[in-house]
Amino acid sequence: MGVSSNPHSANNHSHHHTHKVFLFCNYILLGAASSCIFLTLSLRLLPSLCGFFFILLNILTAAGAISGCAAASSDSSRWYGAHMVATVLTAIFQGSVSVLIFTRASNFLRNLKSYVREEDGVVILKLAGGLCVLIFCLEWVVLTLAFFLKYYAYVEGDNCTPPMKRSAKVAQEEDLKDWPWPFQV
Repeated sequence: MGVSSNPHSANNHSHHHTHKVFLFCNYILLGAASSCIFLTLSLRLLPSLCGFFFILLNILTAAGAISGCAAASSDSSRWYGAHMVATVLTAIFQGSVSVLIFTRASNFLRNLKSYVREEDGVVILKLAGGLCVLIFCLEWVVLTLAFFLKYYAYVEGDNCTPPMKRSAKVAQEEDLKDWPWPFQV
């Protein structure tokens, strides 16, 4: 009744579940990057070059999350590769910025040339730093899930390649099914 005789149904279910978690993580990543953009804009950083790069990093993170959703729905390896490279780079920079924020918040705020009072600016920066840590962790989760999705696609043969055989014995049994009966023994 509820049990399927198809051995690939369990793999298909885990593939579908992984795909949902991947999309969910990308949506959270998009929301965190957008929130970080608005937090940094509240510091009134636009005249500074360092502030511009900080906002640009969060824009690239949001674009990476959007491309991750597009890569999940596309069969193109080009989207997959671009998403992986962008995610690794933004994860490295987000981790670096979060360490910089938590270790030298007041110095970092002075380099940003913010017009906000220093006490308020440090609190806003620490909130942005917390979001940077969340983004850093989520990007590595997204990278792992993207790897598993690509692996599932390869094993199931979704990209116009034949499905990978589970073992030599299974392959041998499948090949013998097409032969006449005396040769199957």
